[in-house]
Order: sequence, then C-alpha cells, then structure tokens
Amino acid sequence: MTIFVAAPDGRRLAVEQRGAADGSPVFHLHGTPGSRVGPSPRETTLYRLGIRLISFDRPGYGRSDRMRGRLVADVAADVAVIADHLGVPTFAVVGRSGGAPHALACAALLPGRVTRAAALVPIAPRDADGLDWFDGMVRSNVVEYTAAITGDRLVSARLGSAASQIRADPAGKVVGLYEQVPESDRRVVSDHGIRRMLVANFAEGLRETADGWVDDVLAFSWEWGFDPAAIAVPTLVWHGENDVFAPVGHARWLGARIPGATLDIRRGAAHFGALDVLPDVLLWLTRA
Repeated sequence: MTIFVAAPDGRRLAVEQRGAADGSPVFHLHGTPGSRVGPSPRETTLYRLGIRLISFDRPGYGRSDRMRGRLVADVAADVAVIADHLGVPTFAVVGRSGGAPHALACAALLPGRVTRAAALVPIAPRDADGLDWFDGMVRSNVVEYTAAITGDRLVSARLGSAASQIRADPAGKVVGLYEQVPESDRRVVSDHGIRRMLVANFAEGLRETADGWVDDVLAFSWEWGFDPAAIAVPTLVWHGENDVFAPVGHARWLGARIPGATLDIRRGAAHFGALDVLPDVLLWLTRA
C-alpha cells in the first residue's frame, strides 16, 4: 500500500513498504528511471529474511512531487523525513544503478542513523579524479549524459520523448534493454517475474512526466553535494564486470574512495546481476 509523507517544503513523497512489519528496516533506492515499485525480492523472501523494505519515488518520479535543481545529496533529507514518519530511528540503505549514489548520500549525510550501506552497479561522480567516465558505457547513456552537460533543455527534450514512448509501451522498454545487454543480463531480464516488475517500474516511474529521470541525469552530472570519502559506516560496493550501463571502473573508483569499503566485482555478471544478489546483500546490510 502506498502512503504519502510530506516534506518540510510541502512536497509529497510516495512511499511503499514490503516484507516484515517488525523486521530490520532497509531503505531501497530505486534505479534511473524507476519508482517505488521497482524490482525487489518477493514478499515471502523478505519475510524469511526478516526485512522491512522501504522504498519511495524520488522527487519527480511516480507520485512524488518534483524538486527542481535537486542534488544527489538532497535525497538524504527526504529519507530522514520518511524514517521519522515511520518511526524508524536507524536503518540500512541500498541503491541499485541510479539509486546507488543516493544510497551513498544517505550513508555520508545521516551519521548515527544509517547503519550500513550498499551500492549496487553504481556510477561515480562526473569529476572523479583519474576515471575515464564514459569508458565502456553504452551509447544511449553516453548521449544522455552528454546532453546533460549542455543544460537541462536538451536533456529534457530527449528524455521527455523517450518517456512518452515508454508510457505508450513499457514492455517495449524492457525488450530494448534485452537487446543492449550482455548474455548474463539477458538471462536475468528473460525471467517472467523480473520482466513484470521492470514493466511496472517504468510505467509507474514515468506515469505522467520525465521530470524525475531528467533531474536524476542532471544531478549525476553536477556536484553530488557530498564526498564518498566521508562515509564512515560499513559499505559494500557490488558490480558486474561486464556492465555496459554503469562501467565497472566506476565501482572500482568508489571502492577505493570510501574508507574500508568492501568491493565485490563479479566476473561473468553485468548490470542486472544486482537483482540476483539483492537477497544476500539485504542479509549483509542487517548483520549485527
């Protein structure tokens, strides 16, 4: 069931909870584009693991109001507001793909509240020293992020058109992903349950506009508003070696930057391999 939480500036945030109501709380930050109904373990798996999984639409996605000009760092305040509303003093965070930088923002900016963090198939900051940011990245992503450099008008036009096509045929978006990815990702995306969740995810995230997608891409292209080196909680950085959406060099950079981070580079896996490992990651996040 979706509930709505009011941010201090009056914005509405759409929130979903799954799993064990009395379980260990974990905030799940969705990908780009995405929504609160994005791929996650089955309810039975969450109950078995004792996980209370909390997800929400980032501003501009799904049913959450837009926050123009937001930085990656701004998500931490929204997570804190939701946690306060739900009566959750401490929690772990996990983000996949575009959700990973936002999970790291929570870990850096909410000391004393975030207990552990996991970044699955993350991207690194655009100004990451020594990183060839586009090396190994699929052309569609290179085009998006190159457009973002020129300002919001071009990226808004490009992603607005793409979002309209996805709204008309969200299943076509999943087919398009299948055609772009390595064989290991094709195996994951061909699973009927995963495909169904991805279709629902894209349809809900882009249900009215591309605003959330546009604002994510712009936020990733600007200063994040925090330094990953400031993270002081146990952090797992997981990546599939064959990822073409967020190349593995990004994870290696973050793993070296975050103090004491556990870096897990999986051979033979790619971007959607993160969905396979999520149950194990949730167990790691809730380890005492």
